[in-house]
Amino acid sequence: MRVLVIGSGAREHALVLALSRDPQLTALACAPGNAGIAGHAELYDVDVADASAVAALAKEWKADLVVIGPEQPLVVGAADAVRELGIPCFGPSRAAARIEGSKAFAKDVMNAAGVPTAHSEVVDNPARLDAALGRFGPTWVVKDDGLAAGKGVVVTSDLALARAHAMTLLDGGHPVLLESFLDGPEVSLFCVTDGVSVVPLIPAQDFKRVADGDHGPNTGGMGAYAPLPWAPEGLVSEIVSRCVQPVVDELRARETPFVGLLYAGLALTSNGVQVIEFNCRFGDPETQSVLALLKSPISALFLAASTGSLGDLPALEWENGYAVTVVVAAEGYPNRPRTGDVISGAEAEGVLHAGTRRREDGAVVSAGGRVLSVVGTGKSLSKARERAYKRVADIHLTGSHHRSDIALKAVDGTITVP
Repeated sequence: MRVLVIGSGAREHALVLALSRDPQLTALACAPGNAGIAGHAELYDVDVADASAVAALAKEWKADLVVIGPEQPLVVGAADAVRELGIPCFGPSRAAARIEGSKAFAKDVMNAAGVPTAHSEVVDNPARLDAALGRFGPTWVVKDDGLAAGKGVVVTSDLALARAHAMTLLDGGHPVLLESFLDGPEVSLFCVTDGVSVVPLIPAQDFKRVADGDHGPNTGGMGAYAPLPWAPEGLVSEIVSRCVQPVVDELRARETPFVGLLYAGLALTSNGVQVIEFNCRFGDPETQSVLALLKSPISALFLAASTGSLGDLPALEWENGYAVTVVVAAEGYPNRPRTGDVISGAEAEGVLHAGTRRREDGAVVSAGGRVLSVVGTGKSLSKARERAYKRVADIHLTGSHHRSDIALKAVDGTITVP
């Protein structure tokens, strides 16, 4: 099988690594890829925001399956363009990808499907903002209604800060979504679906704030671990039955079946499981932890979802252990990152590339905000965490930063479910 992966981040590096271990593969390519992915797949240049260009590459390369990693090509219809050429594609249609592309659309789908989620209100006029803010709080959740790479959200107890963020979005022509705050620990659950059946992967938890102790602005994600030793028994089946399957059924009823990876971001609140958001693709950095533990051939999973035969697939097999991912970010991230610095230790085992490129002299240099994802695995969560941070210590990138507390509360046993 010839598989083409679309994307250039550590998520795509993790997908490529999982696919490269698959005995069914005869060829593997990634577009545009990065310096780390180049060691495992053929690289091709493509504008991921150009659906026709993605489809043209898939045809030219004679792909048997296309796996689309990032949300941007999905939201612009790349999966539709690939499927129109008769090539199986793991990724939802443009219509179904609105579950991430528009938070207002996602709320409408969830409400129609009876999915437990936070109370919300869309504001598209500054004149309505103050009254709407008055209906929320004292902790305000203010979100960009569109795609924002995980950085369009402000959660704050400061009304002035909430208002300022909302006004920035509105002034930029972006509708604002206000939500009630959900208490309790957060969970990420990836579910593969062919539009009818749902196959969950193992649950993970990610860390959005830039600094230790969940301080500082939101980022695309500074680390993650999987699975969750503190998760209540039966949590995954509950999430699937109460939250994921109803959304899959509702989208199919709307004649926009979701084919691909449906990501559920949830909070385990004092009122039970509640959905924070749905995304239309694998999450980054959770993917790096989750796929490090998957034993089953991933190409068979993706192809079954893409061809409507997911229900015939045997149960997935997993390693008996844990994985911890720590993101190494460039100086200045999540604002304007410093780039072009040489990285040492970037080609070691367990180091996945995100914002990197290879210079003409062969050196690997930084080329983005989140530069590397460093993964450690182990039979215990503490051992996985220890290995991840040992690998981080062996990496040098001028001015880089990372969180030192990824998975720490889970190891210490201080996470409680209301």
